[in-house]
Amino acid sequence: MDILSYFTLNNLMHLVDIAIIWFLLYKVIQFVEGTRALQILFGVGVVILIKVVSWYIGLTTLSWLMDQLITWAPIALVVIFQQEIRRGLETLGRRLTWRRQHIDNAKEQQLIKSLDEALQYMSKRRIGALITIKRDTSLDEYIKTGIKLDAYITSQLLINTFIPNTPLHDGAVIIDDDRVAVAAAYLPLSESTRIPKELGTRHRAAVGISEASDAITVVVSEETGEISITQDGDLLRHMARDAYMNFFERQFIAPVNEAAAKHWWQRSGGGLAK
Repeated sequence: MDILSYFTLNNLMHLVDIAIIWFLLYKVIQFVEGTRALQILFGVGVVILIKVVSWYIGLTTLSWLMDQLITWAPIALVVIFQQEIRRGLETLGRRLTWRRQHIDNAKEQQLIKSLDEALQYMSKRRIGALITIKRDTSLDEYIKTGIKLDAYITSQLLINTFIPNTPLHDGAVIIDDDRVAVAAAYLPLSESTRIPKELGTRHRAAVGISEASDAITVVVSEETGEISITQDGDLLRHMARDAYMNFFERQFIAPVNEAAAKHWWQRSGGGLAK
């Protein structure tokens, strides 16, 4: 057989189909790596393997039992993986939509300046802090758990909020559209096994909100004064001043050419521009 005759359109489509399936499986495993979902997926794989083996060697009762498990497994998986499914769909949605343009750099500069002054003060004095900055994903469900402030962002406000033994120091400050929306808000705790054991609830909450949204969260350790940042499920530790200032500028400051290169629906005042 001529090897070129194998590469028909139909066979090529089969190869593409297999490649896409393997890619999706790889992304799913990568997405749930370090979480309880990975162990559960391995358990599902074991059930399927037992089903195939029992069917092949003729263990009728065991094969029937595995059939029942597989039949009801989709419902159970939706219940068990509801947070992971939601996070995955939100991540997919964010990647398929345009990111808003940060054109008013004056407000972003004020945000960075306030964060810098507050972080320097709190880090030197080992004042624990948890500050979440909203991006494109709505944080309304977490904002509702906090105490409303709706105040301008200043370093003095951020510092005073986290002074120990004050009413607002326990929980997270959420910044929404250049305003301090709430303090003492509750954030979801991550179940990732990749978080070092020496880190406490603040860091686990910071990773948790980064898994559930595209928010950026800054943590100051009460024990060491170390500054950490979380984004998209990643935890960036030991952030010195130069490191976090560069990070903030990359995330919040729009280059001049980016601000000028607005899309036609944004220039016309369409609803997609913020």
